[in-house]
Amino acid sequence: MDILSIFDLSLVYATIRASTPILFAALAATITQQGNITNIGTEGIMLMSAFMAVWVSVSTGSWVLAILVSVIAGVATAMIMAVAHIKYDADITAIGVGVNTLALAATKFGIQQFLGTTGSFTSPDIKAIPRIHIPFLEKSEVLNVLFNNWSLMEILGIVSVFVLYFILYRTVWGLRLRSVGRFPLAAETAGIKVNQMKYSVMAISGIFGGIAGAHLSIGYSQMFIENMTNGRGFMGVAAMFFGGANPLLAWVGALLFGFVDSVGGRLQAYGWPSQFVLMLPYVITVAVLSISLYQKKRKDAKSKSSLSLSKAEN
Repeated sequence: MDILSIFDLSLVYATIRASTPILFAALAATITQQGNITNIGTEGIMLMSAFMAVWVSVSTGSWVLAILVSVIAGVATAMIMAVAHIKYDADITAIGVGVNTLALAATKFGIQQFLGTTGSFTSPDIKAIPRIHIPFLEKSEVLNVLFNNWSLMEILGIVSVFVLYFILYRTVWGLRLRSVGRFPLAAETAGIKVNQMKYSVMAISGIFGGIAGAHLSIGYSQMFIENMTNGRGFMGVAAMFFGGANPLLAWVGALLFGFVDSVGGRLQAYGWPSQFVLMLPYVITVAVLSISLYQKKRKDAKSKSSLSLSKAEN
C-alpha cells in the first residue's frame, strides 16, 4: 500500500467535501446550544430535508427551489420541537429522538409513495447543486486540486462558520443569546424575551439543518437513500460539543470527521475490511464526545475550586 497515494493533495478537498454536511449539522447544534437547547433532532431535520430536496429537484428541475423547500421543511420540523420544548416544557432529548424516528418512517413512506421505489432513488432528472469551476486555476496543478470545482454549499459552509462566530461574539444579539443560555432568569430580568430568543435559534437551526440535508442529497451526492444521513447529524452534535459551542472549533471537529471518512474510503480501496472502515466515524464520535465531556468536567471542577477558594478568603 502506497501511503503517499492516500495522504496526497486531493485529501484536503476530500476532507472538506465529506465534512460539509457534518459542518452544517454542527452549526445547527451550535446555535441552539448557545440558548441551552441540545438539538439532537438535527439528524431527523437533515433526513427530512434531504428527501424533500430530491423530490422537489426531480419534480421541478430546479436546485434553487429544492434548497428553498428543504429549508422550509427543516424550519417546520425544528419549530415542532421548539413548541413542544418551550411551550409545553417537554424534554428536548425525548423530542429529538421522536423527530429522528419520525423522519426515518416519513422518508421511507415518501420514497415509496412519491418516488415510486424502495431503498434508494437516483435519476438523471435530479438537478444537482452546481460546482464552481475557475478556468485559470487549471494552470496550476496544486491550485486546481485544492480550490477548483467546489460545490456552492461547501463555500457557503465555510462562510457560515465565520458569520455565525461574528454574530455570536461580536453583536448585541449574540450577547443576549449567550446570556439566555447561561442565565435565563437574569436575562429575563434585563428585559430579554427568553422564549422568543429560543424560538429564533430553533428556526435558525432548522435553516442550517435544511441546508445540510439538501447538500447531502443533491450536492454531496445526487440520490436519496433510506437513512442516508447515517449518523451525520449526531456527528454534528459531537463536533459542537468538541468545540464547546464555538463555531470555529466545531468546524475543526467536523473536519476531523471528514478526514476520517475520507481516509477510510481510501483504505477500503486498498482492501481494508469494509466493516472496519464503516466503524471509524462512530469510533471517532465516541472519542470526541469522551474528550469533550472530560474537558467540561475539568473546567467545572476548576470553577468550583475557584469559587470555594474565593468564599474561604472572604
